[in-house]
Amino acid sequence: MPNNQLKHFNIRVYGLFLNAENHVLVSDEYQLDTRMTKFPGGGLEFGEGTIDCLRREMREECQQEIIDIQHFYTTDFFQQALYFNDHQLISIYYTAKIEDPLNFKVGYKPFDFEADQNGNQSFRWVDIGKINADEFTFPIDKHVANLLREKFQK
Repeated sequence: MPNNQLKHFNIRVYGLFLNAENHVLVSDEYQLDTRMTKFPGGGLEFGEGTIDCLRREMREECQQEIIDIQHFYTTDFFQQALYFNDHQLISIYYTAKIEDPLNFKVGYKPFDFEADQNGNQSFRWVDIGKINADEFTFPIDKHVANLLREKFQK
């Protein structure tokens, strides 16, 4: 698509939540009649800062506070939004920790919910040394999974 036809930016903010065992939190979701594996986070709302967005998303999805937030990566290549032809996607990733105690269920099994029903979501830990970019649904998440493995694998 020629650049002059793009009309909007879609800004997304994601958390790379690391634990003491060198695992990162991943979200498995069923949205838009599709299974998705991604990093936790969501869309920036007008008037909101990026860190405020990440904090809000974790409160909404997990009833959880986060700490030690550090910028990790901002999209540095063109990515058209998957579901909107006239939107350019910009994703911002932060490393952070989840404040104790953990207030939501986290497992190790992918798509750990009863049925593929829109809105269902489960969380799991993935060993950074074994993270597989192909497991992620979206192109920028795939790129970040590789960056994460390069930086943090032991």
